[in-house]
Amino acid sequence: MIRPIAVAVLALTLFSGCEGMRDALTAHTDTAARAGSNELGAGRLAQFIGSSQAPVRKDVLRSVADLWVNYQLLALAAAEGDSLNQPATIDSAMWSLFANQRAQKWFEQISQGWGRVDTAGAPQKYASGELLAASHILFVTQGKPDSAKRSALAQAQQVRARITAANFASLATSNSEDIQSGARGGSLGVFPRGVMVPAFQQALLALRPGEISPIVETQFGYHIIRRPAFSEVRETFLEASRAHTMQVAESTYMARMDSVSKISVKKGAPATARAIAADPDAHVKDRAVLASSVAGSFTASKLVRWMETFPPQQQVHSRLIAAPDSIVTQFIKNFVRNELVLRAADSAGIKIDPAELRNTRASFVAEVVNEWTQLGISPEMLADSASSKEERVRLATARAGRYLERVLADQAPFVNVAAPVEWALRAKYSHSINNAGLDRALQQALRVRASVDSTRTAQQPPSAVPMPGGRGNGGLEARPTQTPPPSP
Repeated sequence: MIRPIAVAVLALTLFSGCEGMRDALTAHTDTAARAGSNELGAGRLAQFIGSSQAPVRKDVLRSVADLWVNYQLLALAAAEGDSLNQPATIDSAMWSLFANQRAQKWFEQISQGWGRVDTAGAPQKYASGELLAASHILFVTQGKPDSAKRSALAQAQQVRARITAANFASLATSNSEDIQSGARGGSLGVFPRGVMVPAFQQALLALRPGEISPIVETQFGYHIIRRPAFSEVRETFLEASRAHTMQVAESTYMARMDSVSKISVKKGAPATARAIAADPDAHVKDRAVLASSVAGSFTASKLVRWMETFPPQQQVHSRLIAAPDSIVTQFIKNFVRNELVLRAADSAGIKIDPAELRNTRASFVAEVVNEWTQLGISPEMLADSASSKEERVRLATARAGRYLERVLADQAPFVNVAAPVEWALRAKYSHSINNAGLDRALQQALRVRASVDSTRTAQQPPSAVPMPGGRGNGGLEARPTQTPPPSP
C-alpha cells in the first residue's frame, strides 16, 4: 500500500563545502552555539563532554549543542509565557503529520475497489498457482558431511512412508527441522510465486491441492511437501489475494504516475542531500533545486521537511551521509513522488478533519507544557521567583542549563524535545550552531577526557580489575530529534 508518506531508508559523507566559510564569517571559534542572547562556549561544551561518560566525538558534541539550544529556546518561550499555541505555528510544525494524513485519505479514496477479490472464482485462482500455499517437513543437510546427509535421507524416507493428509501436521511438528513452520504443523502460509527456491516451487506446482510430494531435494535438505486443499487455507488465501491485488494495482498506479511526472534529479543533488543530513538547520530556507517534475521544483528546504518524517531510530541522517550517489538519487526521487501524491490530494480537495486538527493542536500545546514541567521552567514555576521578563529569562535559561549538566552527569532523566516543538521553537527564536566552535570544543574535550581518565587511573587501587563501560550517557549518543514515520 501507499503508506504514510515517505520512503525507504538509506545512508551518507559529511559534505561541508560552505560550512567552514559560513562559520568563519559569522561566528567565533570560542562559541559552539547560540540561543537568543545566550551563548554556549566551546570550553563549556568541552567540559560537559570531557567529564561525562559520553563518547568524545563531534556528532556527540553536536547532539549536546542541539539539546542545549532546544532547552534554552524552551526556557525563552516559558519566560515569555509562549506555549507556541498559534494555529499557524502549530500547523507548520506538524506539517509532516498532516501530509501523512492527507496522503492516507487520498490513497483510501483512489484505492476503493483495488482489493476486491472474486470469492466465487477463488478456488480456481488457487488451483492455477497465482498464489501458492504449502506445508513441508524439512530434514536439513546444508553444511553437513555425506554421512549425515545419508542419515537425513533415510529419516525422510521413513517419515514419507508413514505420512498421510491426516497425520502430516503432527509428523511435521515432531520431525521437521524447520522449527518455525514445524510449530505450525509445517505450514508455510500463502505466498506468491518466486518466493521459494526453484526446486521447491517446481515440486509444489506439480501437486494438485491436497496432494503430498515425494521427497524433494533443495540446497537446504530433503523436503516432504504438501499442497493444502483450498478449504484449509480459504481465509488466509483470500486475505493474501486482496493484498496481492492491492499491491499490483498500486504498482500500476505509481508506474503510471512516474511515466507522466517527468522527474529529473540535478547532478549535484546527492552532495547537497548529504550536506542537509549533516546540518538540517543550515538548509531550512535553502531554495537550491535538487530535482524537478510536473509538480515544480523540489528544493533543499523541502528535503529538510521530508526527512523529519523518519523516526530517529532509523538513523536516516547518518545513513544518508554514507550512501552512494545512486541510493541518494533514488531517495530524492521518492520524495518527489511524495510531492506528487500531495499534489493529487490537493487536486482532490482532501482536507484534514476539523476535529483531528483541534486534537493535534491541543496535543502539541500539551507537549510544550509537559517539556517545560520536566525541565522545571514552566511559567508557573518561574512566577514565584521572578517578577520581570528579564528576571524570568535569566532564571529559566539558568535552570535549563543546569538541567542539561545533570543529564550529562546521569543525575537527571533525559527530556526529549519533540521534533515539531523543536521546529516551532527554531522557527520563532534566533539560534545557531557554530561548526568551527564544535571543532574547537572537540579538541578541548579530548584534553579534558585525557585528564579525567588519568585522574581516575591514578585513583584506582593497584589490584583493581579494569571494568569495561561505565554509566550511561543520558541517551545522547544520537541527535535527539524525532519525526513522524513513513515507509514507502
